[in-house]
Amino acid sequence: MTKPESSRPPWGWKRGRVLGLLAVLVALLLTFHSAVPELPGHAGSLLETFLPWLGLAVPVLLVLALLRRSYVALTALLLPAVAWGVLFGGLLFSGHDPGDDELTALQHNVSDVNQDPSGTARALLGARPDLIALEELTPSALPAFRAVLEADYPHHATRGTVGLWSKYPLSDVRQVDIRPKAVGEGWDRGLRATAATPRGRAAVYVAHLPSVRLGLSGGFSAGWRNESAVLLGKAIAAEPLDRVILLGDLNSTLDDRGLEPVTSRMDRPDTDFAFSWPAKLPLARIDQILTRSAEVTELRSLPATGSDHLPVAARIRF
Repeated sequence: MTKPESSRPPWGWKRGRVLGLLAVLVALLLTFHSAVPELPGHAGSLLETFLPWLGLAVPVLLVLALLRRSYVALTALLLPAVAWGVLFGGLLFSGHDPGDDELTALQHNVSDVNQDPSGTARALLGARPDLIALEELTPSALPAFRAVLEADYPHHATRGTVGLWSKYPLSDVRQVDIRPKAVGEGWDRGLRATAATPRGRAAVYVAHLPSVRLGLSGGFSAGWRNESAVLLGKAIAAEPLDRVILLGDLNSTLDDRGLEPVTSRMDRPDTDFAFSWPAKLPLARIDQILTRSAEVTELRSLPATGSDHLPVAARIRF
């Protein structure tokens, strides 16, 4: 008896063209994401917020190309694979040996509905940071954070709902006005201080930009966030000290064009993804640690606390 011929079609170049076009589209979105128009609903910013996750299209299309037995689709898949690798591949292999000349900074949105502020503060001590920046500090939670942190961090400052705790003396503390015009008085989410570190003086900014909203009617609503980013960028541009450390919940990723007024004036860390939000299933790092005239040599997210954000810690070398 002769064996029945396989019912599966042979590999070929004439099938899988739709899959190939999809692969090219993914590559174009990765490479030219800044060309995607904002349109009503800030579509461009939404794409850039979750840009690394666009790489998940590659294994999905790979499986489909193998099932379709298409040379065209497999060849086209090289484009998004290379594009993703150029943009984010280096983050998978970042490594660094910490040096004695570095300091550690920690950034955490502690949540205004945090049920255990004392426990959150104790958890942050485990990272042994030199600087701690906190957002969403409520009047009721502030005494708990002070009580836990004051022994190791004798220098601290708060303005509105943001605070900075430091092992080093702080001076020239002042509020940074990042309030959008449409927001009422009493909305204070920015401060600036000079930290006298063993490596020299540095201007430390703590900021909490307005939240964004994603809805069916309004799309990706980021107007207030973008307006606040412009104000923060102007404050940093006017900073007389060369060394600047920015710690804050910027409510988006560094790829988001809405943060360009800030990111264009700071150095982007070439380190781990360190996703920080949401805490239960981190999809993006919206809590940022940025520097000027300094280098972030290591960036990592820390275990969950009583917040909906994960803490983020960074090693900084002047």
